Amino acid sequence: MNEWLARVLETPGLTAIADPREAWRVLVEDSLRAVEIVGRYEGAVVDVGSGAGAPGIPLASALPDREVVLLESKRRKCAFLEEVAAAFPNVRVVCGRAEEQATDRFGVAVAKALAPAPVAAEWCLPLVRPGGAAVLFVGRSAEPERVARVAEKLAGELLESPPGFLVVTKCGPTPRGFPRRPGLARKRPLA
Repeated sequence: MNEWLARVLETPGLTAIADPREAWRVLVEDSLRAVEIVGRYEGAVVDVGSGAGAPGIPLASALPDREVVLLESKRRKCAFLEEVAAAFPNVRVVCGRAEEQATDRFGVAVAKALAPAPVAAEWCLPLVRPGGAAVLFVGRSAEPERVARVAEKLAGELLESPPGFLVVTKCGPTPRGFPRRPGLARKRPLA
């Protein structure tokens, strides 16, 4: 994981963080806070909007028996992820948008710094199969009531979540009409 972090810091455009200790705290330690939550659910993990690989790479390192898919829409970042993923046998990179992926497939979807929480929930929850969960890393402006409304429309339910997270469980299959066309979640949020 140290080699991955060094590569993130030396590659332009992946993070604004320059200090290695700060990068370790933000990209590794913060990502690893989700291990316990992710561990409650079975199946593959998808890191939606993986960017430089956080939280996916730290989770893959901590959960070596779980497949972790790094989903990223930007080709340049996908190329970076493919290079660093070679060091992690349980990691696979998919270059594409969340709205274009198969639904009800993963055990857990995680997202960190992807979009406002209601939008991230709309992108993540359709990827998760019933019984799984979307785990969103959030700040103080997370708007849990809006996320709960989005969850209801997508066969999900917002659970009581630890500080810094919103956990949405998937109660049934993704309803017809979801995911919506690329870009629609940002332009016309569900809640």
